[in-house]
Amino acid sequence: MRKLPVVLDIETQKTFRESPDSSKLGISLAGAYIYATEQVKTFREDELQELFKILENASYIVGFNIRHFDLQVLQPYYPGDLSKFPVMDILEEIKEKIGSRRALHDILKATLGKGKTGHGLLAINYFKEGKWDELTKYCTDDVMLTKELFDFGVQNNKIYYLQEVQKLPITVDWKPYFMPPKDTSTHLTLPF
Repeated sequence: MRKLPVVLDIETQKTFRESPDSSKLGISLAGAYIYATEQVKTFREDELQELFKILENASYIVGFNIRHFDLQVLQPYYPGDLSKFPVMDILEEIKEKIGSRRALHDILKATLGKGKTGHGLLAINYFKEGKWDELTKYCTDDVMLTKELFDFGVQNNKIYYLQEVQKLPITVDWKPYFMPPKDTSTHLTLPF
């Protein structure tokens, strides 16, 4: 079976005020769009082993600020080394191209004409209040918006950002993330 990317987004149990160490924020819900099956799935904290199987078999893990946030939050749950997985971090690419970071909401607005449906604190409140349906919708919305942004970049070789009152392009080359990677092995990094 051909390996394809997985879009990943993590929602946490705590805020940075409660725990400034991202590895101690805890996962309330993880969401993934799996290109191989064309499905979006969510995983509660006790279901992460199923997510790990998917990530281990992905060609790339795609997301927005995933290298310095999502994977850091997820690492304590995984016995191997997530930093060894092939990652395509949209925020890193934006920073590399334009020299500064931009919020996902702003990039979505400029590129797709729509934005996020809320913010991370809302997701934490949903978790603390036990509102799983709302949390699941919030997380899957973020996953699908990130997927749409990634797809737009793949198809158009650019995404957009707002600079004062104008919309400016960021040239990208994301088609290779759908090509078979040079290393087609499973990304197992476990210590045995």
